[in-house]
Amino acid sequence: MTAIRVVAFGGGHGLGASLRALRHSAHDLDLEITAIVTVGDDGGSSGRLRVERDALLPPGDLRQALAALADDHPTHRLTARLMQHRFAAMSMAMPEHATAGRGPRIERRADRSQDTLAGHAVGNLLLLGLIEMLGDPVAALDHAAEMVGARGRVLPMARHAVGIEADVLAADGSRVTVSGQHSVAVADGRVASLRLVPADPPACPEAIEAVRAADWLIFGPGSWYTSVLPHLLVPELAAAIVASPARRLVTLNLSPDRETAGLSTADHLAALHWYLPQLRVDTVLADAKWVGEPEPVRAAAQALGADLVLVPVAVADGSPRHDPQSLGAALVPVLGATR
Repeated sequence: MTAIRVVAFGGGHGLGASLRALRHSAHDLDLEITAIVTVGDDGGSSGRLRVERDALLPPGDLRQALAALADDHPTHRLTARLMQHRFAAMSMAMPEHATAGRGPRIERRADRSQDTLAGHAVGNLLLLGLIEMLGDPVAALDHAAEMVGARGRVLPMARHAVGIEADVLAADGSRVTVSGQHSVAVADGRVASLRLVPADPPACPEAIEAVRAADWLIFGPGSWYTSVLPHLLVPELAAAIVASPARRLVTLNLSPDRETAGLSTADHLAALHWYLPQLRVDTVLADAKWVGEPEPVRAAAQALGADLVLVPVAVADGSPRHDPQSLGAALVPVLGATR
């Protein structure tokens, strides 16, 4: 029996939750997992590397996807933890035990501008180094995947970093243009339109191949405007999504974040149609406790051609976070329907 080929789109923590859930689903289903990751991150460590090193791709979201797919072997788990480790700022003298036998004691400056490692994740530097060494981001990602024993493949949505730009409606009715993924994510107001810069970035050929060969395409959860929708704005990738014979699943967020404040759950689905009118969806997965009144969501799902499946997928502590085990269990009967 052949494996079920699943392609998950997104970035950051949302995609990480989806990938961890798919790993749990793989206990019951034979899955071949591919993550296709946004490449618009310009905040934090990734943003600094884009500016300071002219990084071909922002590595942060790619790193998180690799860590989410790492297998359970102790060496691979430790490597994944190392990739996620973030250097803290050095604001005091190095302890004496750290310099014993190594020459004079070194004083660390409290000025962060002098601490070039502060805030960087180890995995970001590793990926940047691999990309520079190999000259090919896909080869670099495949090598990093071997280092963590990844239970799937991680690919960028485009071969080069992109910019994310949005027109945002402020509370006073004015319309302003906001540039940069981080700025869009924290902007006050409602996003009226979203676009990539450049508008036609070169899609990753391996990502296109994965979409064409997929049995399932999964969108969400995640930051809707900065992690989920950007995939639909890469023309070649959008065309492949529309043409793919795969079934399509949308996993809805549990609650709005800042960039979608004022956007209803049904509006999230409507946004998919707005940015890719030809998109058809088979299943929309949501948590009944968090979805609110289900009928508007069901109607929005039906407008995309989808059935709404309500199932508890949130963590037990009441916070709006997906539980990988619960989400993975919910995915089994959906993905297994291809059999």
